Amino acid sequence: MTHPFLDLAPLSADRFASIEDRVARLLSTAQDVVIMQGEALLPLEGAIRGCAGPGTTALNVITGPYGQTFGNWLRDCGATVHDLAVPFHTAVTADQIREALAEHPEIDFVSLVHAEAATGNTNPVTEIGAVVQEHGALFYLDAVASVGAEPVLPDAWGVDLCVIGAQKAMGGPAGVSAVSVSERAWTRMAANPQAPRRSYLSLLDWKERWIDGGRKALLHAPAQLEMLALEACVERIEADGLETVMARHRSAAAATRAGAVALGGGLEPYVYEAAQAAPVATTLRTPSGVVAAELVAKSLEADPALPLAAGGGALAKEMIRVNHYGADATVEVVQASLAALGTALGASGAAVDVEAARQAAAAAWK
Repeated sequence: MTHPFLDLAPLSADRFASIEDRVARLLSTAQDVVIMQGEALLPLEGAIRGCAGPGTTALNVITGPYGQTFGNWLRDCGATVHDLAVPFHTAVTADQIREALAEHPEIDFVSLVHAEAATGNTNPVTEIGAVVQEHGALFYLDAVASVGAEPVLPDAWGVDLCVIGAQKAMGGPAGVSAVSVSERAWTRMAANPQAPRRSYLSLLDWKERWIDGGRKALLHAPAQLEMLALEACVERIEADGLETVMARHRSAAAATRAGAVALGGGLEPYVYEAAQAAPVATTLRTPSGVVAAELVAKSLEADPALPLAAGGGALAKEMIRVNHYGADATVEVVQASLAALGTALGASGAAVDVEAARQAAAAAWK
């Protein structure tokens, strides 16, 4: 018995290259795009290890847990790292970046997360990119959560290494990812004796054996299912229109934020300023005495498919994430998520108004 998900024909080099080209068009980039055969942590780590070494001085911006991870990788490479940390309920500003670069003019690498799905904030990369370009540092951007939910423009922003993943706003699987690489990033890697070579982490292997060879022979057997799923994600975005897809995520964020305020019960947006809130996911702060992880568990009892999660680590006590991305970026999902949270809060004695939350979400969506 044949099965469409098991009996797949091998993916040709031409098909692989065509998917890379479509991802490049999605990012409006003329840079080389390499599709990596793994979750986005693969190119995120590979890009840092490819470019960083003992001679690197990095500005690592921390607006959530991923920024902390990048700093750890940079230090492990032997880089000198200056962390710029801001509270997780806000975003970093271009002025803060400028001040950090002025204080440490030797900085030659800047790492930043565009949208932090884990904390619900988004950073103003347009303005930050201009500052980094003026300084001349290599610019590394994690756009895994933002791609498909808000503009991601590596060339316009001067991003040298831009990593994306399919699993959030693109509505696809977690097992495939991509990175756009500028010419000067390739030059930095080639000059770095510590850059991974003959390794699954190696971007240089893809450059030398795939791109420089005219994309005729793949390094290894590609993951057909994930590659076809990524192609389908891009096709769907192309068919709907990228602006339409991004507008849907913006509407979902606005609806969730407005609905949570109308719901009451002490629930409030975790990111204070709406302009700094990511469209891919909305984080909410629980009222005093209510443990977020427990509230989420109660909320999911009736419908485990709702895109609700507690924050990671210590944030599990106070933060709830409404992950309204991909197929869940609809007003119905937002309303159902708010209703579930309201029901769970109400059961604990809090004064909530589920109908007001539904109406506020619908009004904000429009």
